[in-house]
Amino acid sequence: MSQSTTDRYVALFDQGRTRLTEWLDEIDDEDLSRRLHPDANTLGWMLRHNGEVELLFAKNVFGRDLDMKATTIGPNAGARQDVGSAEEVRTLLERSGRELRAAIAAQGEADWTREVTADFGTLPLQEALARNLTHTAYHAGQAHLTLKYGSA
Repeated sequence: MSQSTTDRYVALFDQGRTRLTEWLDEIDDEDLSRRLHPDANTLGWMLRHNGEVELLFAKNVFGRDLDMKATTIGPNAGARQDVGSAEEVRTLLERSGRELRAAIAAQGEADWTREVTADFGTLPLQEALARNLTHTAYHAGQAHLTLKYGSA
């Protein structure tokens, strides 16, 4: 039985996101303030940012009806605000993963070549998804290095 394009993109999302999710249970509240350099973003900020971007992507690119407020994007992007507890950050990332996965899974075969416009410009949906997958992988790598080598 052959997989649809949508099934393949859901599988890519699931597999790619493991770079972020496979170590999230290791973090605790004290880890969230870790950073690699005094001017670098904290681990908590990077994790919250990933969740917020995934939710915004599900909402603005895939059209999901979501209520959310971003604190790490736009004028607040550089703020060193409280990101919440480790449990709150994990809950946000669980929600963002669930919402974006559902948005991907809801696409029909023809939807993947449809052009979408967002802050990154106009791209076919399949290329826009690639941008999000690489964004998550990029920050997941930064965050894991921060967890491993950063200091509070």
